[in-house]
Amino acid sequence: MSHSRLLWLTLGAFSIGTEGFMIAGLLPDLARDLNVGLPAAGHLVTVFSCAYALGAPVIAVLTASLERRSLLAAAMLCFGLANVFAAMTPNYTGLLLARLLLAFSAAGFMPAASGYAAAVGERRGRALSVVTSGLTLAIIAGVPLGVLIGARFGWRATFASVAGLAAVSLVGILTRMPRQQPGIISTLAERFALAKRPDMLAVLATSVLTVASTFTMYTYLSVFLVETAGISSAGLIVVFLAFGVASAIGAWLGGASTDRWGAGFTVLIGCSLTLFAYAVLSLAPGLPSSKTIFVLLPAVLIWGAASWATMTAQQARLVALAPTSASVSLSLNSSAIYLGSATGAAVGAMVVADGAVVYLGRVAALFSVAALLTVLVVRQISQRQRVAS
Repeated sequence: MSHSRLLWLTLGAFSIGTEGFMIAGLLPDLARDLNVGLPAAGHLVTVFSCAYALGAPVIAVLTASLERRSLLAAAMLCFGLANVFAAMTPNYTGLLLARLLLAFSAAGFMPAASGYAAAVGERRGRALSVVTSGLTLAIIAGVPLGVLIGARFGWRATFASVAGLAAVSLVGILTRMPRQQPGIISTLAERFALAKRPDMLAVLATSVLTVASTFTMYTYLSVFLVETAGISSAGLIVVFLAFGVASAIGAWLGGASTDRWGAGFTVLIGCSLTLFAYAVLSLAPGLPSSKTIFVLLPAVLIWGAASWATMTAQQARLVALAPTSASVSLSLNSSAIYLGSATGAAVGAMVVADGAVVYLGRVAALFSVAALLTVLVVRQISQRQRVAS
């Protein structure tokens, strides 16, 4: 099947990524309009992340026997309706419920979309990167557009706009994508065994730590850039746009590198490059302010490309470990990603609360070092398995 038909999954991922990332920029308006404090508004992010992390593996188990296109269509339909509900709800409680529904819908769609892509042909890495690129495009274009729409027409209009994107994706899935039967269905005991396998746990730990390193810095990147380099608002837009473009390129490079040199090699290089980028970012506070941006911007580009290349390769690693249980392993990876983002944001918050913004790069680097160690652990486990066989 042509990878062009997967673009409807890319659009679905784009709508999910836009809704998930843009809400951080809408929190002040949400809090003011719904008459709640910022901490309460922040719970909208926490609820989504926790529901996604817990829901992804459970939904994968419950839907394992369903035909894949039907599952994708149902998940996208629910996602669109939840956005409509979010746009129309009159109070905070209703929006909190809408975020729960959005999280469960996204948790049903994203792992199934990756599993669908992984089964379409031999070029698994590139097929996975087609889906992943939807999330990177959300960072590049979806989030700025969402915040812009919110500022111009109100936060409810942003949810309505995402609902429209979901509707287009749904039509494309139903009319342009062929049906795909589920893989071999594992028993519940086999699924638990998969999650407890040392090699699987080590790969999932790589995902958690890699994403934690990214969100430790990314969540507070604007604060870091202003404090260390005195960057203006216009400069911040340029840096975030550069990060998004680099992420999109990195997702594609991660797929191509996985197909050519293997997923393990790609993750090893990706983690090493992110570690290098964080080291460079950590040097920025000691540089003359006139030169800081010329050091920071290349580091941000390397960081964005390497981190997203790693995420793409991580999916291929998990599929390779359990080809017949791709939907389950990929749902576990989705949970790992959201656990990592929550961990990174929380750790970053503690660093910032201590007034140590300049140390964000160093803390992120520690997560990258830990991620590299897990890659080496997987290699050691694989070598032992080969010797044993």
